[in-house]
Amino acid sequence: MPHRTAPSVARAELDQAPPDIATMRTTTHRLLAEHAKPIDPEQLETLRLALYGHLQLLIPIIEAMTLGLPKDNVPRACALACVGEARMRVRLGGGDNLPVCLSVAMRLARSVNALCDHYDRLFSGLADEGVS
Repeated sequence: MPHRTAPSVARAELDQAPPDIATMRTTTHRLLAEHAKPIDPEQLETLRLALYGHLQLLIPIIEAMTLGLPKDNVPRACALACVGEARMRVRLGGGDNLPVCLSVAMRLARSVNALCDHYDRLFSGLADEGVS
């Protein structure tokens, strides 16, 4: 009796509306740009929460996109390492003073940026394989 395989989670994720990578990168730019302007504490908390939300969206998408890749695939390993780092940073909390809050937000922004890069690489790799 032939075995049926479940549809790829990566394909199911791609069938949904894609994440707004441009907006996510704009959000990270607010903190990571070379000439970023100072942020008041209220704006910083709003930005931190937005970055947290971006990570909550990106982490399962990146994980799903790696499912169909071979275990020894280097882009897969790099993406999953980045997911692990992002999960760790999500658990950091918000901090209790402005320097700590800024440091946490910048770490979240770097993780969002990195996951956006992995999304772009993995998505183009899936498109190259004919997954649409």
